[in-house]
Amino acid sequence: MQGILIVDKPAGFTSFDVVAKLRGICKTRKIGHSGTLDPMATGVLPVFIGGAAKAVDMQQNTDKAYDAVMLLGRRTDTGDVTGETLEEAPLPPNLDEAAVRRVLDRFLGPQMQLPPMYSAVKINGQPLYKAARRGETVERKPRPVTIHSLTLTGRVSEREYALHVACGKGTYVRTLVEDIGTALGVPATLAALRRTQAGPYTQEQAVGFEQIQQARDEGRLEQLLLSVETVFAHLPVWQVDETGEKRLRNGAPVYRCAAADGLVRLQRDGAFLGVGRVKNGTLHTEKLFVERE
Repeated sequence: MQGILIVDKPAGFTSFDVVAKLRGICKTRKIGHSGTLDPMATGVLPVFIGGAAKAVDMQQNTDKAYDAVMLLGRRTDTGDVTGETLEEAPLPPNLDEAAVRRVLDRFLGPQMQLPPMYSAVKINGQPLYKAARRGETVERKPRPVTIHSLTLTGRVSEREYALHVACGKGTYVRTLVEDIGTALGVPATLAALRRTQAGPYTQEQAVGFEQIQQARDEGRLEQLLLSVETVFAHLPVWQVDETGEKRLRNGAPVYRCAAADGLVRLQRDGAFLGVGRVKNGTLHTEKLFVERE
């Protein structure tokens, strides 16, 4: 079994919990995931099963989209409502939807963001969240992130606002919400988070554990899997013949390749083989995924 399962992660599960549960359902340890989600978050978590696990580190499209709820007037140690409250403050009477909309444009585009202590970012080989759990604070450096769009989609309650965020790799929505609060002059924290898109995968493709278990019991689990080729849909296709495939599978290059320099999606007779790299007219194997009969 090989392919990508788009899991609708439930709240309360870590991304590793999802992988552990699927190892039992799929009866394989060859499982990886991309784009870690916090335990409180729900939504799109691409899980790579079998030989597809080799593609986890090859994703180039790491843009993501989220529906978030921002709670104003409260700051926590984790940046979300699961943490301990560090500060509470009343809201100014003039803080309304219009005021929130006015500050959002400040956060569009490339910018530097300080990763939160409760995160999987490693410093000196150790994830920050482990130090945070010990009550320690580690010196961190801001990292470049990009916010593609940031939209106020509604007011949930007197202190809660719904946001839609489209962003690039490494963006922490918790930190973004705290920074929006700072711009508004009040503490803020994340009350809810749902990922609606991760790279090319959307929540419309996501399935929950109940559906996955039922498909396994009915012997149709593989029908839920997307082809590993979907990871590389943005790459140009290059067709190879039987001789070319044999050379690539044996680690030998293919000469006189007319494709432009860079990565290509390899196919033979329309069937996906893997990814190659072209340089100066020579095609080399980058990663192969499917053994042909």
